[in-house]
Amino acid sequence: MAGKPAISSKPKSELATFAAGCFWGVEETFRQLTGVLSTYVGYTGGNFENPTYKDVCTDKTGHVEAVQIEFDPKLVTFEKLLDIFWSSHNPTTPNQQGPDYGSQYRSAIFFHSKKQQQSALKSMNGLERSGKWEGRKIVTQIVPASKFFKAEEHHQKYLMKKGLSSCHF
Repeated sequence: MAGKPAISSKPKSELATFAAGCFWGVEETFRQLTGVLSTYVGYTGGNFENPTYKDVCTDKTGHVEAVQIEFDPKLVTFEKLLDIFWSSHNPTTPNQQGPDYGSQYRSAIFFHSKKQQQSALKSMNGLERSGKWEGRKIVTQIVPASKFFKAEEHHQKYLMKKGLSSCHF
């Protein structure tokens, strides 16, 4: 008699990848959400294999500081993550967030599926129509996810390790 197939207790997860300035604060914003299973800070969107923080800070590799989020879509939707993304930074400033300047701080959504792409475009268009940014154009890139390079270990969960909740000025 054949046994029943094992039932996986692990939820079906999805990935989301966002860039909204310094990755320490972006990670902390998402890390504590119900439905977020894990977060990693790293580098993506560039043209250099295995970049380090020092490499990315030269502003010559094309990478952006980003956060890759594994989430359970039954507990938190991609659309909810988008709402948090938009509200956690200024998407109208090219290559800058707060005191941080350079292309590594640009605003970007790296989509992992056609559905994510459509949701990101819809939410961006809705935000532009809302007038929240008083006529300033949203410059956030919405591009396919590319290879994600996990940042050095001391950057992972940096603010949590330091007992801080944010690094916004």
